Amino acid sequence: MIHCEYDRREALRVNSIGREVWEWAKTFAVVLVIVLLVRMFLFANYVVHGESMMPTIEDGERLIINKVGYEIADPERFDLVVFNATDDSDYIKRIIGLPGDELRFEDDELYINGESYDEPYLDEAKGTYSAGPFTYDFSLLEVTGEAVVPEDQLFVLGDNRRNSLDSRQLGYIAIDDVVGKANIRYWPVDDISMIP
Repeated sequence: MIHCEYDRREALRVNSIGREVWEWAKTFAVVLVIVLLVRMFLFANYVVHGESMMPTIEDGERLIINKVGYEIADPERFDLVVFNATDDSDYIKRIIGLPGDELRFEDDELYINGESYDEPYLDEAKGTYSAGPFTYDFSLLEVTGEAVVPEDQLFVLGDNRRNSLDSRQLGYIAIDDVVGKANIRYWPVDDISMIP
């Protein structure tokens, strides 16, 4: 009789452990599905390779990209965006020209639709560069053959204007090729911050 009572308690204990493991497995599966959905549709992480966005973004930094933002709002001037540049590569650059914009650089000054714009994110780099203008003079017409940015296109530049493969060489970037906006720098850990 004592032996039967022990067997029943042991069976209940094993059954309880089995239910606990099953609950944990279900929780883990739900969390995994949520993470995959967020990763596929809302956010992505990127590792920056190269120096084209220095000093704003350094080589090797890791960023979180908001993939859904441009589904509900239009890109804005000076946003940092990741876009599909080639079949194998995504680039990160800054939006300078929006559809309908006429732009030019003259004496290291940005002019959009005839109005001068400050680029405070370049102040640090300009301060350390002394070999001529940081951004050489050009007009949209000179580098693209068109006077204004076409509909559904963007004109993008790297912050490291002397060492950046951008719209001056690549031409316009289709808004449909934009993966998302760079929002957060999360690596290195001591530089965790919102992207300016």
